[in-house]
Amino acid sequence: MSVLRRALALSGVLVLAAAGCGSNSLEGSSTSPSSAPSSAPASGGPDLSGALPAKIKSAGKIVVGVDASYPPNEFLQGGKTVVGMDVDLFNAVAQKFGVTVDWQPAGFDTIITGVQGGKYDVGVSSFTINDKRKQQVNMVSYFNAGTLWATAKGNPKGVNADDACGKTVAVQKGTTQLEDDIPKRQAKCKAEGKPEIKLVVREKQDQATADLVAGKADAMLADSPIVLYAIKQTNGQLEQLGDIYDAAPYGYVVPKDQTEFAQAITEALKALDQEGTYKSTLQKWNNDSGAITDFAVNP
Repeated sequence: MSVLRRALALSGVLVLAAAGCGSNSLEGSSTSPSSAPSSAPASGGPDLSGALPAKIKSAGKIVVGVDASYPPNEFLQGGKTVVGMDVDLFNAVAQKFGVTVDWQPAGFDTIITGVQGGKYDVGVSSFTINDKRKQQVNMVSYFNAGTLWATAKGNPKGVNADDACGKTVAVQKGTTQLEDDIPKRQAKCKAEGKPEIKLVVREKQDQATADLVAGKADAMLADSPIVLYAIKQTNGQLEQLGDIYDAAPYGYVVPKDQTEFAQAITEALKALDQEGTYKSTLQKWNNDSGAITDFAVNP
């Protein structure tokens, strides 16, 4: 599936922030949405405004659900403004439609249902595309990432990702890692008569990272860009365990009955790629290794 830098303070609170970009508190704080500047459809590429659902066209904005605890892809700057790779890229997508983005922080596991129920027009939050999600919503591919494990520097607890039975592992609620990866590992532990993996399940990824740094967990696993960024942020207190695996695309979440809109988003991404904005946005966040060219609906 699917990379982030600064010091971290450890007296119970971990601060994760992009260099020069402010901070992201583990415990969260009052939030306010951020949006792209108002504009007419960006020049170049096809006119996509006709593909906008009536609600979005009338409002002049796309209301997006986002879990702002997943740096560098989406996180809070100064405790209130949503920033990150996903934010910059989707703001650019919205400009191709001539609308702005209203970023609404939400719990990761509530975003898809929020899109289904009309609370959000789109979900943008590092969602790995899988069969279960494609049954619920349309998903537009825009990036490629994998899963990666991390431990404290030197792996003092001797964690083996292929045999983590009996170890304490931190993971975020609602993620592919918790719902798909961990159950397979638990089944293997049980089949081999070994103790199960002890899970520390957190609402936010930055909380899971803090648990590992504080020694409350022996290891953590998450999307590769997030783990790589956390390693940089902690100034060498964490290290990568093993290699990236299970690479898969991220997708924007769009209502199931809005396939035309979803297809138009792929056209916006293609236009951004042709003009160089797509890759330059990923490069800004050191994520260009995850660039794709085959943008598609429900790949």
